[in-house]
Formats: sequence, structure tokens, C-alpha cells
Amino acid sequence: MAGPIAHLDLDAFFASVELLRRPELRGKPVIVANRGPRGVVTTASYEARLFGVGSGMPASQALRRCPQAIVIPPDSAAYRETSRTVMAIIRDHIERVEQLGIDEAFLDLEGLHSPKSAMRKLVSDIYGKTSMRASIGIGPNRLVAKVASDAEKPNGFVVMTAEQARERFADAPVSLVPGIGPRTSERLGEMGIKTLAELRAVDVDLLIERFGARQGPALVDLASFNASSEIVTEREAVSESRETTFDQDIRSGDELELALGRLAAELADALQRNQRSGRTIRIKVRLDDWTTVTRAKTIDSAVDDYETIIKVATALLRDYAPQRPVRLIGVGVTGFASPTDESQLMLPFELPAA
Repeated sequence: MAGPIAHLDLDAFFASVELLRRPELRGKPVIVANRGPRGVVTTASYEARLFGVGSGMPASQALRRCPQAIVIPPDSAAYRETSRTVMAIIRDHIERVEQLGIDEAFLDLEGLHSPKSAMRKLVSDIYGKTSMRASIGIGPNRLVAKVASDAEKPNGFVVMTAEQARERFADAPVSLVPGIGPRTSERLGEMGIKTLAELRAVDVDLLIERFGARQGPALVDLASFNASSEIVTEREAVSESRETTFDQDIRSGDELELALGRLAAELADALQRNQRSGRTIRIKVRLDDWTTVTRAKTIDSAVDDYETIIKVATALLRDYAPQRPVRLIGVGVTGFASPTDESQLMLPFELPAA
């Protein structure tokens, strides 16, 4: 039987990094967001969160809720450096670590004599060496650990079994559980199912009828806090992309192609630095009414060069020819080849003449 799993989540990570660099802002509402009318909140200090400010919220809305907030533009380089330092500390303590993002990870605690003591020592070590605070959740599987780490933020330390999770969160909305998104929550609500306890009690046949043979039973498992305890120590990248949100919606095809060109150049540079190449080139277009469209083309050989990426991406954009103003545009490459794949040595793909 697998041992316990911990989920470690750095509290208000981006804001915490900024406050370490600007200690005079401690105790004040701070929002980390790009400037401009389309800026989105990356994170906020807990003082700002008291006003209802949250990650993913438009910065303009956040400032209406908390007009006294101090807005700081994100500094990706500083966040990556702090993340590398913290993750190195974690790996000094725990052998099997699955890093989920820049500020969180699952940890395999199997074989530890005292998992709780080990996690308290780890949190203390992280704070002592970086001044970053973390919340810990410990459970029999990934889902319980994740929900537990969120339960008492900041500085949370929650240990629970699946049965305890079912009892504690019985009246919580179904959206509490990772894996049940807004659209699924809405569809469940239309069935009169709003809490996790109600979802566990519903006839699974009704869920299968509404959501299908795979998702229906999976929803019951999520509500019951049944999940995998597997730790994946390395995740192979399968795609890379770049996108931008315009300050004002763009109607001009020429302007869209210029923006696409800048993104393709950044993407090609990143692919070459990381020694990656892929066969599928795709674009993403979000219109002013938030309709989001993707278009993709798979070519014969894996490529990483700007010329091929922009040629295919531009053809996809022209073929789509958005009929409404564009809010966001992006370009990506997927279908990565292995470094030894001979297809990488082939000449870049050429679009056929029109």
C-alpha cells in the first residue's frame, strides 16, 4: 500500500517574493498584475484578498474592489529563481517530488518514520533559508492532500484521511474539488446537485446519462476523495506557446500578423534554447466576445525555426480570417520530437504555393 502524499503550496507566492524585495509594503494590500486595461491579477497579498481580490481577476476589477492597493508588475525571472531555490530545498528533504508549477509540488512520504515531523522541518527549513511560507496538506492520495493544503491557508498544516475529508467538506460546493470546473459545476447545479455530499448521493446512472460513461463515475470518485497516490517525478514537456492580450481589440489583419510574428520569434528562440522541436503548429485567437478558436496544422518534420512557424501560423490565421475584433492571439508548437529523432535534421517545411 502506498504511503501518504503531501501537497506543498507556497503562500501567495508572487506577492511574497515581491514583499521580500519591498519590505516597506508588508501589511499593505498588494496586487501583482500587468499594467494596462487588460491586465490580470497574478496574485495578491492576503491584505488585498480581504477585499475580494483573487488570482485571474481583471486588474481593473481588483482596483475597484480595493482602490488603495499597490500594483506591482510581475517579475518572472525573480519568481523562477526563488522557485528553483525552494524546490532544491524540498529535494534535499524528500526523494520523490512532483513539481506541479512554480509554487507547488506533491511529495511522496512513503518510508518516512514521522511524515508530519518531516513536513514541519521542511516548512521551517524553507522559511529559514528563503523567508517563504508554505501550506502543507497530507493525505492518502493526491486529491485529499491538495484540498487539505488549501483548507487553512496561509501557514496551513492539515492532515486528514479520505473519510475525514468527506465529512469536513460535505457541505462544500462541488467546485471545491480540483477537476470539477465551472461548466461542470453549472451542469451539476442544473440537476440540483450543489454540494459534494449531494454529488456522492446521486444515482451514478443519472450522471452517466448526463456526462457520459467515463466522466459520470469519475465525478463520484472526486466527491468521495478517491484519487491516485502516484507521484510523477518528471514531466516531459509536450508543447510550448506564446500569447498576448491586446490593450485594445484589434481589427486589422496586418496588426494581428505583426503580433503573431513577434510571438513566433519568441517561441522559436525558446524552442532552440531548450533543444525542442515539434510537428504541429497551432494558433489561438480570442475574440472580443470571448469566443476562443484554435487552428492547427501538422507537418512532415519536427521544426524549431521562426520561418516555418510564422509561415504556417500566418496561413492558419488568414484561413480563419476572424470576423470580429481580436482580444488575444497566440502561437504554439506541439508534438515534440525526441532529441535523437532524425526528423529534426530534415529541411523546414514549405507551404505549397497558393
